[in-house]
Amino acid sequence: QVQLVESGGGLVQAGGSLRLSCASSEYSFSNIGMSWFRQAPGKEREFVAGMTLTTEYTYYADSVKGRFTISRDNAKNTVYLQMNSLKPDDTAVYYCARGNRGYVGRHVNDYPYWGQGTQVTVSS
Repeated sequence: QVQLVESGGGLVQAGGSLRLSCASSEYSFSNIGMSWFRQAPGKEREFVAGMTLTTEYTYYADSVKGRFTISRDNAKNTVYLQMNSLKPDDTAVYYCARGNRGYVGRHVNDYPYWGQGTQVTVSS
């Protein structure tokens, strides 16, 4: 069973930056997708960013394009989400998700493995 552990959340002022990390218990040699989702209170969980692990194609939600960057460190089995120019609307619990197919899906049902989530709060 793959385990994902997120870290790096916290409280930051608008305009600030945070870097989230997602450590996976297993290394994948396949070109599967790994993504970040977020869920704000009273809202559905939404896709934020994703990448294919081998080809490293990246995908972003329009709301974060140009501000967030997803990347990976193969040696550490870790995927990162660098978040810059944060806004109060970015406040949410952020989840790491790992797929088992060779694409980056934008729906929660595309991912069988999830982390526990990390809170990001952006104050105005």
